[in-house]
Amino acid sequence: METDWIEHRRSDDGERVGWMKPAGDGFVVIDLLGRERTDVVDWMLAEATLDELGLGYLADPYELRLDNGSWLRVRIAEVLPDAIRVKKDDWGDMTAPQIYYGLALPVREDQLRPLSR
Repeated sequence: METDWIEHRRSDDGERVGWMKPAGDGFVVIDLLGRERTDVVDWMLAEATLDELGLGYLADPYELRLDNGSWLRVRIAEVLPDAIRVKKDDWGDMTAPQIYYGLALPVREDQLRPLSR
C-alpha cells in the first residue's frame, strides 16, 4: 500500500474493501490485492466501484507461480494492508499439511492469477 492511498470501508459493516489512489483530478480504484480496477474516476464512482466489488473475489481459487515456474492452486488465506498470505488448496482435507506463501502488495498478475476454468 502506498502512503497516499485512501482506505475505503463499506458503510454497512466497516469492512475494508480497497483503496482509492489519487490521480490527477480523480482516483484510481485499488482492490485488496493492490491491483488497479479502474482508470481515473471521481470520488463517488470510486466508492461505488469498491462497494460493488466487495470481497467475493477473495474466495475464488487462484494459481500461484512457484520459483520453479510451475503453477500451484491456492486460496487466499489472509489479506493485510501490505501483504497477502495464500495457502495451498487442500479442498477442505483436515489431514492435509497447511502450506502457506507470503506475497507483498501489490501482487503481480504473473505471480497470482485467478484459476482459469
